[in-house]
Amino acid sequence: MSGKPIMAKATAVWLVDNTTLSFKQIADFVGMHELEVQGIADGDVAAGVKGFDPVANNQLTQENIDRSQEDPLHPLKLKFYAAAQGEEKRRGPRYTPLSKRQDRPASILWLVKFHPELTDGQVSKLVGTTKPTIQAIRERTHWNIANIQPIDPVALGLCKQSELDAAVQKANAKKEREGSAMTDDERRKLVSTEQSLAMDPEPKIPSSISGLEAFTLADDDEDKKEDTIDADSFFNLPDSDDQPD
Repeated sequence: MSGKPIMAKATAVWLVDNTTLSFKQIADFVGMHELEVQGIADGDVAAGVKGFDPVANNQLTQENIDRSQEDPLHPLKLKFYAAAQGEEKRRGPRYTPLSKRQDRPASILWLVKFHPELTDGQVSKLVGTTKPTIQAIRERTHWNIANIQPIDPVALGLCKQSELDAAVQKANAKKEREGSAMTDDERRKLVSTEQSLAMDPEPKIPSSISGLEAFTLADDDEDKKEDTIDADSFFNLPDSDDQPD
């Protein structure tokens, strides 16, 4: 049987808590990464997830578990279970290898900067992060925001270009339905992976000269005030009676 069990993560939690199977055996059975299964054992992954008994739910036999516990090379085999068909499709947040997790803030910053049309949910699925982290980076309240440089998640290997393109198209289609499609200006701001890796921090330039116009008008007003000084004031000399002897 090539399928994967239903409620894979909950099944992994149960196997970690109730058997002596190796992380690799459990990972191979539920379709997760071995390090993620280790994270479950360490309490870093799937916190609060209730275990799902694969024996009681007709996905594994106890005999298969017993034999696999005795022989680490013996794989777990999923019983034929109609409800498990099609569960190979990924559900929930993407698993990100430990070696790449430190790159996620950089990819989040790139996405919110160059693809502001993406929702927090879409960004979360693309790079495997949480909405509070995305919100902190959007609002620039992330603890390390001063040191984060935007990097394309495709270049970092956190998602595929096809997945990013699909997410952007979906977001734009939604904006069009709501009457707020991406403007030509916003499209021109989009850059390629190669450009984003080589670019310097974006300089801040004024979007209009309205501020400069305000200063010019203010200067003109001052000039006009100087030009309208009462000329008679220059001839208001003191009366002769007030002259000192």
